[in-house]
Amino acid sequence: MLRRTALAASALLAASALLLAACTTGGGSSASTSTGAPDADASAVIRLVLEPSNLDIRETAGAALDQILVDNVYQGLVSRTPEQEIVPALASDYEVSDDGLTYTFTLREGVTFHDGQELTPQDVVWSLTTRKNTPEWSDSGRLANVETITADGQTITLTLSAPDSTLLWNLSGRAGLILKEGDTVDYKTKTNGTGPFILDQWKQGDSITFTRNDAYWGDKPKVAEVVFDYIPDNQAALNAALAGEVDVVTGFDATLKDQIEANGDFQLVLGKSTDKGTLAFNQTSGPLADKRVRQAIRQAIDHEAIIEALASGETLYGPIPSLDPGYEDLSKVAPYDPEAAKALLKEAGYEDLTLTLTIPSFYSTTIPQILVSDLNEVGITLEVNSVDFPTWLNDVYTNKDYELSFVLHTEARDFENWANPDYYFTYDNPQVQELYKESVAATDPDKAADLLKQAAKIVSQDAAADWLYNGASVVAVGTNISGMPTTNTNARINLAELTKSDG
Repeated sequence: MLRRTALAASALLAASALLLAACTTGGGSSASTSTGAPDADASAVIRLVLEPSNLDIRETAGAALDQILVDNVYQGLVSRTPEQEIVPALASDYEVSDDGLTYTFTLREGVTFHDGQELTPQDVVWSLTTRKNTPEWSDSGRLANVETITADGQTITLTLSAPDSTLLWNLSGRAGLILKEGDTVDYKTKTNGTGPFILDQWKQGDSITFTRNDAYWGDKPKVAEVVFDYIPDNQAALNAALAGEVDVVTGFDATLKDQIEANGDFQLVLGKSTDKGTLAFNQTSGPLADKRVRQAIRQAIDHEAIIEALASGETLYGPIPSLDPGYEDLSKVAPYDPEAAKALLKEAGYEDLTLTLTIPSFYSTTIPQILVSDLNEVGITLEVNSVDFPTWLNDVYTNKDYELSFVLHTEARDFENWANPDYYFTYDNPQVQELYKESVAATDPDKAADLLKQAAKIVSQDAAADWLYNGASVVAVGTNISGMPTTNTNARINLAELTKSDG
């Protein structure tokens, strides 16, 4: 199972090397430039890249499900804003005890599932207990420190065996989603949540349609319908936008800014994200077991050139992006310096080295081309092995049969992978593992973040991988659309504020 690894095909990379410095840097959501009034009966069409293989959010990993189902269809006691702040959802409020061992939530009343059944406190107890005790369910391990889950009236109490600074965050994700106890819905093709939108139709290979939940407990959606149109190819998405077939284009190619904005119907917005373009090193044996070789590769890569080629995103030299706790600018750990890279390779006895990069075939050739060129400059021949995603999952993720691998990791706050020697990164440092453990156990958020910062610096100094870039959320928004999230859209798209005007 692909746990804690959100891989988004929306990272499809542009082949062009145009730099578009004038792109808008977006905030949390888009603002409409239309003078028309919002149309409550409107149908908004959003282009997405990666279609889910099924809709079972209990067991099926991958960002494609979180992107559309969390917040819109399924909800937890708490949720998170695009800026990563924890906010109440099915709980109207919550408290955390001073010792960090007791979490108390007040469950809202009057909440119903999409099939009309009432949400009960027992549904909450059952959902969280089942998640915790069912390893096959995604992120079940994230409730490991929860010892008991009880309900007294509308009060839900979670008692922990040890403090867990990550618990609220985890409850705002899959680990905290509330389902109906004993539900017989076929989760692979149907849904039954409490959110503001109801799954209406899934045309596999084409689109998924949500309709407004008129019985929703909170503010009703401001559009009648949202259609997620799956268009993997950026040029096809551009054509659909120019033809007026879509209102929003997510996962777009920033180098196509001028083309999509040419007729004045769209504005390109670049928002922040937690996407991490990660070049993994299998360091269990061979040349990459030598830290000098790994460091040489890092210093041979011109990260600024990658950002220019993508026309979006930021450089990143460590495992934590700027939106997450523990971020620190680690650019001095691995500055671009081909001569230093050559010296390191000579010192390690690898002046003429051939390595293989295994990469999912849905990515474009931009990144491999840059890597081949940069590494060739320092005496490393890079052979590119482009494989379909199931093969990548089997060979790289599961069997760790690779030398170098590139994948975009979209999940926020996923540092735990660097503290897990069994993860496909193959990185094993007891000091990092202890720091991460201490961070989880910390009851002070600032202390927890500081411990993560210390751990992340060690990971970078060990050249455990290279982080080629921190991706941006590249979203082309129709000028008649407002309230479209533009931050971290590869991870989640909360459509609560989306409106479409009639002019």
